[in-house]
Amino acid sequence: MTRCPDPFEPERGAEARACLPDLSGQVADLIDGAGGCSPYLKGLIEAEHDWLAEALDDPEAAVETLLAALPEVAPDKMASQLRVAKRRIALLTALADLGGVWPLETVTGTLTRFADTAVALALRTTVGAEIRRGKLPGAGPEDAETAGGIVALAMGKMGAFELNYSSDIDLICLFDETRFERDTYDEARASLVRATRRMATMLSDQTAEGYVFRTDLRLRPDPSVTPVCMAMARAEAYYESLGRTWERAAYIKARPAAGDIAAGERFLDTIKPFVWRKHLDFAAIQDAHDMRLRIREHKGLGGPITLPEHDMKLGRGGIREIEFFTQTRQIIAGGRDRDLRVRGTEAGLEVLAQKGWIPEDVADALTRHYRAHREVEHRLQMLRDAQTHALPATGEGFARLAAFMGQPVADLESDLMARLQEVHEMIEGFFAPESAASRPGPETGDLDTSIIERWYGYPALRSSRAVEIFERLKPDLLSRLTRTARPDEALLALDGFLSRLPAGVQLFSLFEANPQLIDLLIDIVGTSPALAGHLSANAEVFDAVIGGDFFAPWPGEEQLRNDLGAVLDAVEDYERKLDAARRWAREWHFRIGVHHLRGLIDAGRAGRQYADLAGAVLATLWPVVTAQFAIRHGPPPGRGAAIMGMGSLGASRLTASSDLDLILIYDAGGVEKSDGRRPLDARQYYARLTKALVTALSAPMSEGKLYEVDMRLRPSGTQGPVATALDSFRDYQMTQAWVWEHLALTRARAVAGEGALADDVEEVRSAVLRLDRPRDKVLAEAAAMRARIRAAKSPAGPWDAKIGPGRLQDIELVAQAGALLDGSFSRDTLDGLRGAVACGWLDDADGEALCDAYGLCWAVQSVSRLLSDKPLDTEAIGEGGRAMLLRETDCEDLDALSAALAARSGQAARIIDRALPERAQEESR
Repeated sequence: MTRCPDPFEPERGAEARACLPDLSGQVADLIDGAGGCSPYLKGLIEAEHDWLAEALDDPEAAVETLLAALPEVAPDKMASQLRVAKRRIALLTALADLGGVWPLETVTGTLTRFADTAVALALRTTVGAEIRRGKLPGAGPEDAETAGGIVALAMGKMGAFELNYSSDIDLICLFDETRFERDTYDEARASLVRATRRMATMLSDQTAEGYVFRTDLRLRPDPSVTPVCMAMARAEAYYESLGRTWERAAYIKARPAAGDIAAGERFLDTIKPFVWRKHLDFAAIQDAHDMRLRIREHKGLGGPITLPEHDMKLGRGGIREIEFFTQTRQIIAGGRDRDLRVRGTEAGLEVLAQKGWIPEDVADALTRHYRAHREVEHRLQMLRDAQTHALPATGEGFARLAAFMGQPVADLESDLMARLQEVHEMIEGFFAPESAASRPGPETGDLDTSIIERWYGYPALRSSRAVEIFERLKPDLLSRLTRTARPDEALLALDGFLSRLPAGVQLFSLFEANPQLIDLLIDIVGTSPALAGHLSANAEVFDAVIGGDFFAPWPGEEQLRNDLGAVLDAVEDYERKLDAARRWAREWHFRIGVHHLRGLIDAGRAGRQYADLAGAVLATLWPVVTAQFAIRHGPPPGRGAAIMGMGSLGASRLTASSDLDLILIYDAGGVEKSDGRRPLDARQYYARLTKALVTALSAPMSEGKLYEVDMRLRPSGTQGPVATALDSFRDYQMTQAWVWEHLALTRARAVAGEGALADDVEEVRSAVLRLDRPRDKVLAEAAAMRARIRAAKSPAGPWDAKIGPGRLQDIELVAQAGALLDGSFSRDTLDGLRGAVACGWLDDADGEALCDAYGLCWAVQSVSRLLSDKPLDTEAIGEGGRAMLLRETDCEDLDALSAALAARSGQAARIIDRALPERAQEESR
């Protein structure tokens, strides 16, 4: 006979639909031709011939009619009518599947929708009976619609709308204990447990009319000792304290299917932190692999792939392998990437490929094989309505299956073997790649073995699981160490990193799954002790490296604001928002450091990127802090506030360890007090709001701190209020401020707060910079300030690029004076030096020399702050650090760099001495 179009050719749907009038006859012919291989289907066709003749005119409408009629069935008829409906749904689904009229999604979706309806009606019936008997405290007839607080969570294939033709249904039944008073809780629980048992019996029992669904309730927490329906609070406590990786994976597909759907959604929201970890979880790979091995051992499914009796679900290369692969990949990264939190297997593979977690060709291949495996699974189950996944054991059985599949036996066998082998090879390569421990270990050469031996006493290796993973990792780790320029230094640096690492399982699993990260680790620990120390305490920042866009172009401050805003919007609690901001900023800070360390950006770009990051944090966190403050004290009175970045932040040039110089300017607009539960007068309101912002940025929390904050550049310095009114700020700057305060204003810029108010502050700044000042006075003040700085701070050594004559601070002072004299609005140091030339204070040669000295000093300072939190010691930073320093400064060796630094700084100091002579300093006193 001519078969209808294949279900994998959806574009031929119209042609397939034309087969419908003769579909039952075609299937009967097919069954007869296959030697009567499915008496089950043949019997259904005969039993439902009259109904089927009408249903085949429009299968989708027939399904909808069936589902719509069931809620009207009387309780005492429900069990019987569900069985009739199941028989008809099963028959219609089988015929539409065999004829290629419905694609796989419609087949599995139809079966799942019926399962949802059946569970909901069975629960309504059994809970309704408890209510009518007065056994469910406080419940009325209307409560039967929400099953008295029970929710049936559909798990596995039912949760993902992937039920196969003869699936069991896996349910976890929970109830909302908050619906009951404490003194009636035990009675209510007993009633709901009875209703749940009777629901399962109604669906599962085999009667003369058949059964509805074999129902499995054993996926609940600790099923051997817990009732079939548990309180949600108890389930939540279990998952928080005892939940295992396989249970996390199971909840990927979990879905409230029946009963109190709203309560079910709330429960799933509550346990999201259990399912989706905030960091990449590569340890899940080993957990899933161990589960695969246990299943194989328990089911006797080891050994090579052979077709007779091969299990298409649990065997090598089978359906479960593809599901495990997909769910494990989702578990690894779904905590960070919400797009991965999809229920279906095919949807999971698609989004994993879209987001770069697996190659597209792997996703395409596994999807094709998954669909083909599911078709074979359905055909096997249609033969006898049996929950089987085993291929036939005999040639006769394969002939029947081949006839049912519409293929020659040889083609079917060849196709099955090729698909199973390819899936097995792909999946095995992910779960059990060739281990480094299986290869000969490298010679340790001159590495100090006593250092290696002491690793096993560190906290990171205190668990047997950590040791097991590390042993597999160690040969590759030592091999890479021996290939570094200075293996002894690299070993000591790695030792320091491991000694500070609080735990090892997650990080070692990450390295095992991503060996390229080992090179990055060795590069970091061998080059930047400061970055390595940060890594020891915050190893999860490695997550960002494999997040897909770690090495993408810099996104800019606006995109950073949007990204952080999305992160904070996803968190409700204020302290959790602050912790989320710390995690997010830490990863981006790490990214900048790694890019600088590896030469992907230079010191200038690194400085701008650190400033972009700080600006994004301030701009995004400010409204969060304001909203939290407003809960108690009301919204900001008047026009709000603007946050001004001063110093290096204002100039958009920070180092890896810079603090933030800030001032806050507000405009109460004549409003005397805030309008809140605890109102404050405007001045006090903004002062306390400023302190709240400082706390949000600098308070140590579980995720550390964001930035140290310095507010000493505000009007009147430490003697003035921490928040300044706009009118006071304008008056002070125009009539009372010292010249040094105007010098500081040359680098001020708005970084957060109300845009219109920030514009007003900028107008004040512009007006101040346009003031006509006697040059002698400006130079005298600048000279005096230089003298005060020199008296207060001494260089930390010859490599101190910030403090000292002709170094950064000295040159920046000249640049600020140049900007003030030139009336320049630019905040950039080099522009300020050009302004000094433009106004005639410096000549071209002096300006160029100062720019050159500034560039060299900034490069040294930027590298120094990245490599260490101590004064630069060229011996302590190691070979890697020295190489970075020389690369950044374009010098051949340290002697050449030392000479260049001394020469350029010396020349700069002499220029500044001439520009700000001692006489001017004396006059200013």
